[in-house]
Amino acid sequence: MKRRKFRVQVSLVMALVCCVSLMGCAWDKQAKSCPYQEFIVVDVLDLFANYQGMQSGWFGELVKKKFNMELNIITPNISGGGDRLFEVRAAAGNLGDLIVCRGSNGELENMVASGLLYNMEKDLRGKEIFKYKDAIENLNNKIPQGGIYAIPSQVSVNAPDVPSEGNEPFYGPYIRWDLYKELGYPPLDTLEDVLPILKEMQKLCPAAENGEKVYGFSLFREWDDNMMNAVKQPCCMYGYDEYGVVLAKADGSDYQSIMDDDSLYVRMLNFYFEANQMGLLDPESINQDYDRCFQKYRKGQVLFSPWPWMCQPAYNSGANMEQGKGFMMAPVRDMQIYSYGCSPYGNQDSIIAVGSQAKDPARLVDFINWLYTDEGIMAGGATHSGAAGPEGLTWEMHEDGPHLTDFGKEVLLNNNKAEVPDEYGGGDWESGISALNYKAVAQCEKSAAGYYYYYDLWDSVKELNKSALTTDWCQQMGADTTMEYLQENDMLLVAPGMLYTAEVESMEQVTIRSQCKRVVQEYSWKMIFAADRETFERLLDEMQASVLSYGYNTLLEYDMKHARGARGA
Repeated sequence: MKRRKFRVQVSLVMALVCCVSLMGCAWDKQAKSCPYQEFIVVDVLDLFANYQGMQSGWFGELVKKKFNMELNIITPNISGGGDRLFEVRAAAGNLGDLIVCRGSNGELENMVASGLLYNMEKDLRGKEIFKYKDAIENLNNKIPQGGIYAIPSQVSVNAPDVPSEGNEPFYGPYIRWDLYKELGYPPLDTLEDVLPILKEMQKLCPAAENGEKVYGFSLFREWDDNMMNAVKQPCCMYGYDEYGVVLAKADGSDYQSIMDDDSLYVRMLNFYFEANQMGLLDPESINQDYDRCFQKYRKGQVLFSPWPWMCQPAYNSGANMEQGKGFMMAPVRDMQIYSYGCSPYGNQDSIIAVGSQAKDPARLVDFINWLYTDEGIMAGGATHSGAAGPEGLTWEMHEDGPHLTDFGKEVLLNNNKAEVPDEYGGGDWESGISALNYKAVAQCEKSAAGYYYYYDLWDSVKELNKSALTTDWCQQMGADTTMEYLQENDMLLVAPGMLYTAEVESMEQVTIRSQCKRVVQEYSWKMIFAADRETFERLLDEMQASVLSYGYNTLLEYDMKHARGARGA
């Protein structure tokens, strides 16, 4: 909707009042009269959420206005042990009203066979979501019972070899660029070369502005699964991603068992062990959650991140960037960073479904459909460096395309905790972001009107993002964006988005996997915090022997077969 431009003919106070009033009108138009008379609370079992409790703030208010319901987020990440909570709920025959979980490796088929999911077919037909018909049918065609039981995430209309990311890769060696500059931009041949540089940076900045000690790395354990997530992330900087207990290279040229002495996984265990020996690893890592870790980035207590979408939103405020301070990628010469190619079939490792015991399942199907509309994508995917949020509040349409509002600039570019107007739900912006942590479409997708959902890709925002920090980085790197630099220097390895369906795992293998992943998680954390090299090596031997005793080789054979199949090998 095109917005009128107001001339400054009244006082600043009156202008602000008018602005808030206009935003409220836009909100009311977006939240049309709700057809649902009965208010309900929806229990959401979300394996990927980082928050537990009632969805509050502006997103909660929008959901309430449109669907007369509230979302109660239940996440294994916080509740304690993803597998255990999921198994308990499955055994009781009720996963929840709305489920966000994995759908690969036969997991979707098992849930349907156990009667845990609602068949959405009759409720979905004819809805807007069916513009992603191929993705929906591909996911559900493997279900013997027939029907539509789940929807895949991160769907794309782009070619499989097109990177799904925007201006930044999903992974990369991101460091405090201002401190790196102060050291003279020293060359980095391998990831291990980063450690002495971080030590020098730590000497330059031993304490943050709040007086707390600065570390090179700060970790959390919420996302650990088949392996320790923090250890897996640097493997992605070398072109590998996980498939169960296998590290598979994006181009299909190599496959590794994580338990091999010479695997990238063991190399990265060594990397963090050395970091800890040098005093670079935050000792609170083992006991902290994602939110606590994020806040440390925000306060300037961490120097390195494997994810731009974590460190940059936390620390790269407008004020910091104007001072030349912030996180940017420092190139490591032997890297080829893993990039996810677009997939018309979406990401089947992250799906959304309705529980078979759900209250008012038709309403929840409508909600899922809404998440895939332009409005739902913009609101549900709203994060720093993500979708822009609700039209009228954070952005508005101009003749030359979408532009951020003043409020949008404050919360999305300057990372300020601005208060949301009461008519939008009140509270601060960040607290109101969707806790689902669910991306309906790929980052590079466009709306029906032809603009990117992700505001970082808007021409209007590219101009606003120019700062002392980005200017220095661009001059030093000879590129306008990180993705441009990586592509021009052959440092990006795209894994084509392709279709592959693995056979369903047997219950015996499910048990083996559960036992092995617990061992790998436990020992990996112990190893990186080992007192000395001798202890590290002993723990490695124990971990390898322990998983073998549980049947690791059976697991490895399955994962190796399907990792190759998923990459057309």
